[in-house]
Amino acid sequence: MLIKRFIFVFCLLLFCSTIGYGCACCSEPGTYDLSTRRLDTYQLSILNEIDFAQTASLYMTEAGFDSIKGLQGIQAEYESGSWTASPGEFNLVDSFLNKTWKLTLKTPGVKSGTLTLPMPSLLTSFSVDIHDGTDQGNDPSLYKEFRFSGVVGGGTGIFRSGLTRPAKYLLVFQGRGNNCDNSSDFTHWHLDVSGRNADYSFFGTLKGSPAQP
Repeated sequence: MLIKRFIFVFCLLLFCSTIGYGCACCSEPGTYDLSTRRLDTYQLSILNEIDFAQTASLYMTEAGFDSIKGLQGIQAEYESGSWTASPGEFNLVDSFLNKTWKLTLKTPGVKSGTLTLPMPSLLTSFSVDIHDGTDQGNDPSLYKEFRFSGVVGGGTGIFRSGLTRPAKYLLVFQGRGNNCDNSSDFTHWHLDVSGRNADYSFFGTLKGSPAQP
């Protein structure tokens, strides 16, 4: 009898701990969280698993290059009509080594340049229920971001002229998911570069997103 009671209590504790572990990742209606803190080992492992897709797009308004600084080297090619890819689309090769992103972008006319972005020590994470009806079973699917603000480490080729003085960058990984972050949550990225001689943005998808299986 004592043995049966022990087994029952053990199973009950195991069941309760399983429920508690599962709910640690549950998202709740009305969630809104914005925090800035030092990266931990798990978050760094997420970044090591994130890969950029092979194309990137230059963000551009109707003002065209009148609203962009630091990319004069590609303006003539873009405006010549010889840009054979989708408007503003670049070939992209990325790497993340020694806590540094290196993004090499190439135009259809084979002009290229590399941006070096040292990872800052602080991460700003943002997650929110945007009330759009998207869910993961019984839980709302949160919109989430990982944001990194830092100083551009350097630029070559088409980026060199805009980085003669220090410039800052904001790199954002965007996605959807529950309260637990995973690399598969993040499907898109956005990059802003700003400074005295630079003001431009790029965006694109991440490998593994619905658009990039």
